[in-house]
Formats: sequence, C-alpha cells, structure tokens
Amino acid sequence: MHVVIMGCGRVGSTLARSLEDRNHTVSVIDSEPDAFRRLGPGFNGDKIPGMGFDQEVLEKAGIRRADAFAAVSSGDNSNIIAARVARETFGIQQVVARIYDPGRAEVYQRLGITTVATVKWTADQVLRRILPAGAEPDFRDPSGTIRVDHVPAPEVWVGARVGQLQEQGRCRVAWIDRLGEGVLPDRDSVIQEGDMLHLITREETAELSYDVLGRGPEHGD
Repeated sequence: MHVVIMGCGRVGSTLARSLEDRNHTVSVIDSEPDAFRRLGPGFNGDKIPGMGFDQEVLEKAGIRRADAFAAVSSGDNSNIIAARVARETFGIQQVVARIYDPGRAEVYQRLGITTVATVKWTADQVLRRILPAGAEPDFRDPSGTIRVDHVPAPEVWVGARVGQLQEQGRCRVAWIDRLGEGVLPDRDSVIQEGDMLHLITREETAELSYDVLGRGPEHGD
C-alpha cells in the first residue's frame, strides 16, 4: 500500500514508522518542516511540507496512487477538511480522521469518514480497565447496536462447546485467545481453561449473555 499521512506529531510519526516497518510506502505532510525530525534518520518515505488539505500538496505526496489517507494533525477542522478532500476529490476509500470532539466524530462517521475521537477513545480505554468485565465493551459499532467484549472463560464453561454458549447466550464467539495464539472456533470447539473469549452480542442482549456466562451450561434431562 501507499499511505498519505497528514500530521507528523507523535501519532503521525509513529503511524508512519509502523507502516514502513510493514513494507508499505508512506508520504507524510506537515505544515511545520521541523516536525519531520520525529520520523528519525531511518525513515525512507517522503516528507512534504505544507497543508494536508491543499490539493497541490496532496499531489506531491502521491495521493493519486494512494490506497489510504490518515489525517492525524492536532486540529479537528484541518483533519476533517483534509479527509473530505482525499475522499471526495481524489476518491480515496480508506480515509481516517483524528477528531477530539466526539460529537463531531459521530457526525462525520455517518458521512462515511472513519473517525477516531481521541478523548473518548482514551476515556473508554481507562473505563475498560477499571470497571468489572462486561461493564464496558472493547468495541461498539457507530449505531450502538453491536458490541465486542473479551471475557476470560468462566470455570463453569470449561469443557463445554462453543455452540452451546452461543445458543444459550445469544452471542457469537468471534475468536479465542489461547496460549498466546488466536483460534477461530466452530460450534464443536471445546472451551479450555485459560481461554480468552471474544464475544459479539447485541447491546440489548449483553446482560443475558453475561448472565449465561455466570450460570454455566444448561443440561437437559
């Protein structure tokens, strides 16, 4: 992939180096040329001084051959304008904008621009680490309908099959972290001690799912 990044702060520079480590090509745009020092001497991508919503600057960054665009500067307005130019003018489908205001992030999410609301994201990360399991999901879709939770396999479910948990709990086990590896289970997969279950549920049935997890499998007569 070729990725164009607007903003060479801590997020942008880290993202650029991570992409390059994965053998992707990267162009970084920033209005302050001194910001490029964050990329370090080993960075091989293009460093383009200028505004990330300027079409000429985007052309220099290779936007026409880009597969993705990330607007991660410190300004909400600049990020949104740049993201819209990349998407609407140059037809880039994979566009992400960093937004500090979660209310505005939701609006642009509905317009098809993927947003990362940094303040809300950080607060959510803290909540997930201080609240009991299930109180706050790992992921919730923009509509608030679907959630993803990661839950240590309860002892009462060890030895039971994934299909039974899914049927009783009205949930889906998306994958299992087991002994340091990800496992894609099927209905006959057996839950083992130490498994970390990644559950997909509807928000309205999440309480039922956790109740079933706590009770254990129901055995017929």
